[in-house]
Amino acid sequence: MSRLSRFANPSRRRFSLGTLAAAAALGSALLTTGPVVAQAAFPSKPITIIVPFSAGGTTDILARIVGQELSAELGQSVIIDNRAGAGGNIGGQVAARAAADGHTLFMGTVGTHAINASLYKKMPFDPIKDFAPLTRVANVPNLLVANPTKPYKSVAELIAYAKANPGKVNFGSSGNGTSIHLSGELFKTMAHVEMTHVPYKGSAPAVTDLLGGQIDIMFDNLPSAIQHVRSGKLHPLAVTTAKRSSELPNVPTIAEAGLPGYEATSWFGLFAPAGTPPAVLSKLNLAIVKVLGKTDVKKKISEQGAEVYSETPEQFAAFIQKEVVKWGKVVRDSGASLD
Repeated sequence: MSRLSRFANPSRRRFSLGTLAAAAALGSALLTTGPVVAQAAFPSKPITIIVPFSAGGTTDILARIVGQELSAELGQSVIIDNRAGAGGNIGGQVAARAAADGHTLFMGTVGTHAINASLYKKMPFDPIKDFAPLTRVANVPNLLVANPTKPYKSVAELIAYAKANPGKVNFGSSGNGTSIHLSGELFKTMAHVEMTHVPYKGSAPAVTDLLGGQIDIMFDNLPSAIQHVRSGKLHPLAVTTAKRSSELPNVPTIAEAGLPGYEATSWFGLFAPAGTPPAVLSKLNLAIVKVLGKTDVKKKISEQGAEVYSETPEQFAAFIQKEVVKWGKVVRDSGASLD
């Protein structure tokens, strides 16, 4: 064998072995880091929570409480995007059409996901097919409140006044088809009274007009009304739930105050657009549930008169199905319908 061939073969051998070693190392690295890279890919940018009502209402308050802690948990900023109107349908449509990558979430309500489909003749989205449930965030009583200048200080007095003055009592709401609206419709049906509904683009502007005397009463979510009750600017008549609120223990339920069997509860939950990858949904659910389990978050939410509630996506989906049936009946019994 020539001197050249003796030097050439070991060189090729060293090259082949070196290449194989490098390839093996690269393959090992890919196997090791592949899942880590996949996990780190989400979230890769700020997360937006679309709130389908104006700033200052209960939906907005809860979204901001959760969003602040979720930002710290996921290492990305969380932006609150208020898209008010049409009983939550405008914001719902925007969220349903967002990219299904987990970077856009939706703070849905009993209105957007259990009432509107029965109430509106045309829906811009399908609350079941177009969304992936993450978890319920909170259950909230509605609070029947009146402007203190009005002549009724109890449910019985309100019913008597409304019967003596058909159509003269007006009640505000955060929008057509919201639980605040339907709580009023249920009250009208059970009390056999005529009242005029005045819809707003969110709870906050309705409360502003209630404080100013432009509207008479409101079945508001307790978190956005409780501060005005505590300050004496609004007079509480009753809560809409079956049990009294721990935040207002001296305020009776509507059932106790004159309408046996009356019950209406609002709830709020987070959703992602349908088609969001299961791994992303799982990561979001775990992060949100962890946030809702924090003592300071529970305190902030309970101070608003709400009850913290977290669950798996499957549990939330099953709950929504039952709510659709329940509120569909309320809508049909009330005769309410919107274009």
